[in-house]
Amino acid sequence: MQQGASTIRVVVADDSAVMRRVIIEALRGDERVEVVAEAADGDEAIARCGETSPDVLTLDLSMPNTTGLDVLDHLRRAGSSVRVVVVSSFSPSLVERALDVLDAGATDLVAKPKIGDGFSRFAEQVRSAVAAAAKGHRSDGPAQPARIPVPRTMRSSAGDSRILVIASSTGGPRALGDVVPALGSSIGAGGVVVQHMPEGFTAPLARRLDASAQLSVREARTGDTLEPGSLLVAPAGHHLRYDHGTLRLDDSDPVGGLRPRADLTISDLARDAGARVVLLVLTGMGSDALDGARRVCEAGGIVIAQDESDCVVYGMPRNVIEHDLADAVGTLPEIPVLVERALATPVSS
Repeated sequence: MQQGASTIRVVVADDSAVMRRVIIEALRGDERVEVVAEAADGDEAIARCGETSPDVLTLDLSMPNTTGLDVLDHLRRAGSSVRVVVVSSFSPSLVERALDVLDAGATDLVAKPKIGDGFSRFAEQVRSAVAAAAKGHRSDGPAQPARIPVPRTMRSSAGDSRILVIASSTGGPRALGDVVPALGSSIGAGGVVVQHMPEGFTAPLARRLDASAQLSVREARTGDTLEPGSLLVAPAGHHLRYDHGTLRLDDSDPVGGLRPRADLTISDLARDAGARVVLLVLTGMGSDALDGARRVCEAGGIVIAQDESDCVVYGMPRNVIEHDLADAVGTLPEIPVLVERALATPVSS
């Protein structure tokens, strides 16, 4: 492959030679990617990253010697700028470890295919995660000043308590870990979170957020209603629909490759709750939440987007901001204040 400014240099680390071949074959589908080295354990992954200075490391959690978390910690202490995408099998015992790795700075998680799973879906997920990791950035420069939502009173037939909906993808678990604990114990009529994750991760994520937050946080179930002081997390593998106060899990086909799709949840809320909706769009690749943000704006609700300077991947917020749909833009430290200000903005009946 000819080197160029757009080349994405990747090290593939997995103790299975077969799995390394599968990941490398998946990455061949993106002509921008060059696999510069392979590693069969954590120590070798550290060494290969030191030798080749890759943009992205794909990392299995279950390898001999050094753990995935130790690899990430070593790379960060060494000043490495390599982005880490975890590609692993996620047994229940490994889910908490994977969340630890996300907390420590890994960019994304991709589940290894199970027996009977198609290769094409896995290959697409790996390519997307690696491309997002390579494209993502954190800026050490000064953040742009927050664009503050103008207090406004909108007419709504559904009551006067606002509803919070949060949409996030790549980098979202870490961003949620910053924002949710900083929110007060009261968030109007309650709220929902739609975070793109592999199946099996959203319930542990909700438990982690619940343990650190003043709010009550848990995974959503069919029949749930929104309650003041509570956040419900959309389960991975299900769309989360809202119909006149009641939530429903929907197993229909993925939309744009995503299930859950935040646009569906947001649009339902905008239709039924109108101006009461406060939408927060956090870091993530792609354009999910863009259509939902349009619906919220049309209904008179408030849209807040994360600033580029501390997004892991500036995709979802960028689309909302560039389409002039954001009433406020802020960094992670600023967002809780913006959210609470928006939730406190009156909505007349």
